[in-house]
Amino acid sequence: MTENYDPENPFAKIIRGEGPAHVVHEDDEVLAFLDVFPQSPGHVLVVPKSGEPRTLLDATPEQLTAVVHVVQRVARAVTDELGPAGVQIVQFNEAAAGQTVFHLHFHVIPRYDAADLLPHAGVRADDGRLGELQRRISSRLAAQRPPA
Repeated sequence: MTENYDPENPFAKIIRGEGPAHVVHEDDEVLAFLDVFPQSPGHVLVVPKSGEPRTLLDATPEQLTAVVHVVQRVARAVTDELGPAGVQIVQFNEAAAGQTVFHLHFHVIPRYDAADLLPHAGVRADDGRLGELQRRISSRLAAQRPPA
């Protein structure tokens, strides 16, 4: 099912520092940054930095463990900082399932009462607004207590 990994995909470029991103978290294994085409304010993407996992099916258990740990931390930070009614975690595998960038990634999407989601990859966000959200979410992540 999985095709070859393209090292020139947008997320690989961001990981290498060759593309712009509003980063909210980075460690040795994982990068989390705001989606420039958010479905709601505070929409964050979480990606593994190592290897070439095109989909969840290509990832190692170690990559998945590291990424899911950060997904949980980001979801908590987004919830605490932005106060959505809920948070949606989404992950697509291949084009037929809705994947548009072929590097494993998880979406952390805040859901607000009475607010419909914007179309996936539909409307580019304002960089000023992304910068403000980056500051708020990054600060909240930095203030989190380490997991027990």
